[in-house]
Amino acid sequence: MPHPLRLSGALDPAALERSLTELVRRHESLRTVFAEVDGEGFQVVRPAAPVALALVDLGGLPAEAREREIRRRVAEESLRPFDLAAGPLLRALLVRLDAGEHGLLFTLHHIIADGWSLGVLVREVSALYAAAVEGREPRLPALPVQYADYAAWQREWLQGEALERQLGYWREQLGGAPPLLELPTDRPRPPVPGEAGASLAFTVPAERTGALRTLARREGATLFMALLAAFQTLLARWSGQDDVSAGTPTAGRSRVELEGLIGMFVNTLVLRTRLAGGPGFRALLHRVRETTLGAYAHQEVPFEKLVEELDVERSLRHTPLFQAMFALQNLDTAEPELAGVRLAPLGGSEEAAKFDLRLTVMEVDEELRGVLSYRRELFDPATVERMAEHFRILLDAVVSDSERPVMLLPLMPEAERRRVLSGWNDAAARDYPRGACVHELFAEQAARTPGAPALVCRGETLTYAELERRANRLANHLRGRGVGPERCVGVSLERTPELVTALLAVLKAGGAYVPLDPAYPRARLA
Repeated sequence: MPHPLRLSGALDPAALERSLTELVRRHESLRTVFAEVDGEGFQVVRPAAPVALALVDLGGLPAEAREREIRRRVAEESLRPFDLAAGPLLRALLVRLDAGEHGLLFTLHHIIADGWSLGVLVREVSALYAAAVEGREPRLPALPVQYADYAAWQREWLQGEALERQLGYWREQLGGAPPLLELPTDRPRPPVPGEAGASLAFTVPAERTGALRTLARREGATLFMALLAAFQTLLARWSGQDDVSAGTPTAGRSRVELEGLIGMFVNTLVLRTRLAGGPGFRALLHRVRETTLGAYAHQEVPFEKLVEELDVERSLRHTPLFQAMFALQNLDTAEPELAGVRLAPLGGSEEAAKFDLRLTVMEVDEELRGVLSYRRELFDPATVERMAEHFRILLDAVVSDSERPVMLLPLMPEAERRRVLSGWNDAAARDYPRGACVHELFAEQAARTPGAPALVCRGETLTYAELERRANRLANHLRGRGVGPERCVGVSLERTPELVTALLAVLKAGGAYVPLDPAYPRARLA
């Protein structure tokens, strides 16, 4: 979890180092490592010790070179791995740009911290630094518990009847859910997804945000529920599925004693929404409301335990139970300070994609600011831009016509709608043979150029005559099996010469082919 900050002002590095030492002393999680004994992992809390703040001085470089170098350092730090057994799992690097400008590069392993923890870290470092600069004792309250106390309590409580009650809800809620959200991607899903990610930012104006909030309040729901319902509608429209599961993070800090701790408390809930029956947005919002409230009431089961207990089909190609994440965050817009030193985010860290899609929405000054993150190996930027534009238009539509079936609500801007309905379908503007079918045109070409290459695949080349001969042979076989007009033939093949042969043969036999991707889940193929 990289958290790079730009520090503007007169900084005292020694005071900063002392404040980090005190922070690590206060929070056992920051000095925890993970040992393996007989195949099981254990938390090992190390004794408190002074923290040495690494310092890099770039003051001798020209201004442009300094900026390039610090961004390189940020990217490098964000990708440098941790040793969970050796630690430390919090790294801090101070980069001096000039006398009044520094970069402070915090990097934590996710096993000891979550997003909430970063806010705790910055607040406490600020308070501890102020005390160190002023030469006084810090006034932070003692921590009532430590992370290991919480972990032991959760393990002790979450067993037997309590665990079975929680799991029973999730078995009923997620039983039979589609394992994969099949969005149209720009490239095939790789056998093992990488982590290269990117993101697109967009804004929902205050007027539209206010109308959506009013609609949600009128239906006894929250803004989170309304946005989730709209996002799941978007996923359903893009995927063609009427059963959509999305993940959402929950803080996991259900007790006041946990609010000031640095630790990995966040859990992931799977929110499944069924859109069958053609509901309007109001009706869908009520479904999402009930699902969300039920999930919150049964949020104690860690996601990893849920996957294990539900015995879902595991695949390296995609994450289990869901592939799209949604989160609504309420940002504190006040700029943090470090005793006269202003803090600001410092970009440059490599963006890692943990899911196919992640929509994060923040409330800032009455408007919504969205960030749509995605896997670069699956989606092109232009595709994600279309998706974000469709989401904005969908939000307008659900507010103006909340009774209309969500599957019929408009998604496209007028220019795209004209292009799809008119531009791409303007057959009169195209010159093509109107009296022949595709397989007949292919046969004519084979007669004209029988020896020319028709198909090249992984070093194999088929001429027009060879491909025509193979397709005719298979077409005769299909006719013998009863294939003719109005008959459908399933074709389940990888992208090989046999696939092209099969498609031509079905057409020659007079039937229609139904493409079945072998990579689809077994239930979908069935």
